[in-house]
Amino acid sequence: MTLQYCKKCILPDSRPNLEIDSAGNCNCSFGDESSTIDWEARKKQFADIVDEIKAMDRQYDCLIPVSGGKDSTWQVLKALEVGLKPLCVTWRTPARNKLGQRNLNNLISLGVDHIDVSVNPKVEKAFTLKAFEKFGSPAIPMHMAIHAIPMNVALEKNIPIILWGENSATEYGGDAAFKGTEITRAWLEKYGVTFGTTAESWVSDSLSIRDLGIYKWPSEDELRQASVRAIFLGEFYKWDPRKTAKIAKEYGFEEAQEALVGQYTFADVDDAFLMAIHHWMKWYKFGITRSWDNLSLDIRAGVLSREKALQEIKRIGDETPYEAISAFCDYVGISQARFFEIAEQFRNPNIWIKKNGLWVIEDFILTETDWRMYEV
Repeated sequence: MTLQYCKKCILPDSRPNLEIDSAGNCNCSFGDESSTIDWEARKKQFADIVDEIKAMDRQYDCLIPVSGGKDSTWQVLKALEVGLKPLCVTWRTPARNKLGQRNLNNLISLGVDHIDVSVNPKVEKAFTLKAFEKFGSPAIPMHMAIHAIPMNVALEKNIPIILWGENSATEYGGDAAFKGTEITRAWLEKYGVTFGTTAESWVSDSLSIRDLGIYKWPSEDELRQASVRAIFLGEFYKWDPRKTAKIAKEYGFEEAQEALVGQYTFADVDDAFLMAIHHWMKWYKFGITRSWDNLSLDIRAGVLSREKALQEIKRIGDETPYEAISAFCDYVGISQARFFEIAEQFRNPNIWIKKNGLWVIEDFILTETDWRMYEV
């Protein structure tokens, strides 16, 4: 198929949940829509929710899933600003680095109680490899855990609300039915980055349902009966990653010296290799990398022109994260040859073709570049 690229940003229609309209613009048009939203009225809606929560007079007013990154730091600051007492909960990535630990320590020092949850490393490692082999996505266990653990803790501790950051269906393109303030089971199944699977889907001879129990989401009935719900703060406050980073830095958050993945030194700073592999697989599947997403966000925010973004993509060139690939292979116990063998299974035949022994994107946005992967 011929890729169609958005005329406003640089994303192609191969990216999931992205649609390009008759004018040639993708879902980035939400940037225009958000300017028409009455954000003061939205803040008042959140204030009403805060009043409702405080009136319950529970030990914790809210639960906040945190990594220590800019967004979760901002979420904690916002909760404290309105007088909520949060319990913060972290799924501990097996790839946590020193910077990530410092930022998490800084977040806790803002004045919150915190639980750091580690999954059985044998289970997590086996699950991660299975997910990579089956879907080309090592982050499926991560995404299951970061949703299941907070929900189960909220149930156990009778915490009425879970505060998340932005709604990806709103910010990055998605069905209108999923653009709203609350996370539902249907939202998790479509936008939870689990490829439509649940913990039960991964039961095998080597992984029992007891092994995978930490990844199980509570049912909607369980949450409803306990009066636990999850909402997106980004539906009440205009979401801007640069703004959340600026505010977080004012309260001690540290950026990386150079971007670990993509273009932002303030994003994905806590993980040494999982996120790099997760984003790198987009190159095989969709013909984009994390940099494309970051640069498109900058275009939408009005801090970068489309022309400059394309120049940057050309300047960057090959983004294969060799160091992260090496670390990932060591973690799951496979060779790098096996890694690329698995990755190759997910190369999208609708966008990649072989010319003179090289894989290329025929109708690439940069016409003077063949964007070869490697010789075969």
